[in-house]
Amino acid sequence: EVQLVESGGGLVQAGGSLRLSCAVSGFTFVDDYTIGWFRQASGKEREGVASIRSSDGSTAYGDSVKGRFTISSDNAKNTVYLQMNSLKAEDTAVYYCAVDMLATGLLFHGRVDCWGKGTLVTVSS
Repeated sequence: EVQLVESGGGLVQAGGSLRLSCAVSGFTFVDDYTIGWFRQASGKEREGVASIRSSDGSTAYGDSVKGRFTISSDNAKNTVYLQMNSLKAEDTAVYYCAVDMLATGLLFHGRVDCWGKGTLVTVSS
C-alpha cells in the first residue's frame, strides 16, 4: 500500500522559510512517476504547487510560487522536499503530497493515485 506522510509544517513569519518533507512508503523510487505538492487554503480550491518527475528530474511550479519554492527528491531516503522561501501570508494553507504513479503529466489536473493527509503551514504577516 502506497503511503505519503507529510511533515515540516508550522508557523512562520512573512519573509521566512520552511522545508516540507513527504516520506513515501509502499513503493520505491523506481520506474517513472510524478510526485508533487498541492495546497488548499481555507475557503479556496486545492491548487498544484510543485511537482517532480522521477525519470528526468523535470519540475513544474504553480505561477504563485515560481522563484520562491523548490521541489527536490532524495531517492535513497524515499523522500520529496519542498523548500519554501520568502513566504507570504497568502501561502497559508494545508499542504498535501500526491503521486501520479504513471507520470501522465496530469498531476496538477487531478490525476492522483495517492494523497497524503497534509501538513498545515501558517504564515503570519
